[in-house]
Amino acid sequence: MSTIDQQFVEYIVKSLVGNPDDVVVDRIVDEKGVLLTLTVNPDDLGRVIGRRGVTAQSLRTLLRALGTKNSARYNLKIVNNDNPEESTTISSDDADEPVDNSTDVDVENEPTKESDFAKKSREELAELDDLDI
Repeated sequence: MSTIDQQFVEYIVKSLVGNPDDVVVDRIVDEKGVLLTLTVNPDDLGRVIGRRGVTAQSLRTLLRALGTKNSARYNLKIVNNDNPEESTTISSDDADEPVDNSTDVDVENEPTKESDFAKKSREELAELDDLDI
């Protein structure tokens, strides 16, 4: 059974991606608030993040509005399941907390050949790190 916040994120993301059946939103409640973990098809990761993180930032803004209505603090973690060790966290709060990146990506030394789309998505993630959110 999914909650209204899971359904909200799922509806928006499914409208954006090319593989809506692969969208999964998990919900965990902890002392920091509600953590929503978004997993999409690796081909759709760039669409969810958007150029320079604009789409992810918009999703963050919508979650902040939902959090205001529900008196909750939402955090959104977008998981890159192309390589499970890599992930980026986009927080819906205004605190000056650093963005959580599990690993740095060295695209040139990857043992497997990857698509241009995956490289571009990783570059967009790196640019997202540079944003002052």
